[in-house]
This record gives sequence, C-alpha cells and structure tokens, in this order.
Amino acid sequence: MQDGSVTETQSQTVVVVIDLQQGVLEDCADASGVVERTAILVERARASGVAVVWVQDEDDFPRDSPGWQLAAPLSRADAEPIVHKRYRDSFAGTDLADVLARFGATRLVVAGAQSDYCIRTTTQRAAAEGFDVTLVSDAHTTTNATWNGVEIGGEQIVAHTNMYFSGLRYPGHVFGIASHDEVALQIG
Repeated sequence: MQDGSVTETQSQTVVVVIDLQQGVLEDCADASGVVERTAILVERARASGVAVVWVQDEDDFPRDSPGWQLAAPLSRADAEPIVHKRYRDSFAGTDLADVLARFGATRLVVAGAQSDYCIRTTTQRAAAEGFDVTLVSDAHTTTNATWNGVEIGGEQIVAHTNMYFSGLRYPGHVFGIASHDEVALQIG
C-alpha cells in the first residue's frame, strides 16, 4: 500500500458522511461534485448492505433549519442513524462511538466537509480510537482560507488532507485514501 490507497478489507465497514449540509457547503471547492460523488458512494454502500451513518453540525446550523439540511441529492434513509455534533471531532460529545459499536464497525469510510476541520479531526480521532479508516479522496471539500496573511485555496487544502491521510500510520491498523468509485465496501 505504498500509494496510500485501500482496495481490500477484512473488517466490518461503515460509511460515515460528515456535514454535507446546505449551510456548510457554501463557498466550498467543487461542492456539487463532492455531493454527487458522495451520493454515488452512499448508493453503493446501501446496495452492498454496508451501514451509512450521517453526522450533522448543529452548532452553526440549528437542527431542522435550511442550512442544517443535507445538500441535494443526498438523503438519509429512515433506518440510517444521524449523529448531531457541535465540535469538529464527530466523536466529541456525541453518540458516534455507540452507533459504530452497534454496527460492529472496525473500518470507517469517510466523506464530507470541511476537509481541514471536521474531516481531518474526525479521521485522526477514528485512527486513534483503533478504527481502520479510508478517506474518500474525491468526496470531501472545504472553503478557501487565510492564515497569518497566507491565502490557501480549498483545492490545496483537500490535496494536503489527502496527502496527510495517505501517509498516516498506527500500529496494527490500515489507513488510506480511495476515490468514491474505487473504495472497497465489503462486509465482514
């Protein structure tokens, strides 16, 4: 796995979609493409019998407000859990760990927004919690940013997040990136 890609798994996989909400996606790089690719991934997961868990920000976007709603064409099936969060880390102050435990999750496939905040923080935490993690390289996004007078484009942040995560290593665990159409979605 020298390139950081993941093509096979022996673990119980769960797809986790983070913050692909109307309000979050404003001004994000390739937002419509990311949403479309995530919708395809979600349909692949459902067709394969892989669980899908939705994580939605309710700190910046009050529950049920227009900005809180999932971006079209994404939609949550009635049986799919929703985790309400207030922090960048989707595990912090939420029931995400319990939800994943109910599915027997050992591997997470992660898509969503914002690459430099909620995606990076949650994937890093998942790794530290002992999950194998695949970041969907073409299904996460963020906005342009400025730090200490330096402009950083959203596309650059996405690329850097992919680079960072493709090199992540923890003993006994598998991490990597794969595009939405190449990520493995086996069960068990």
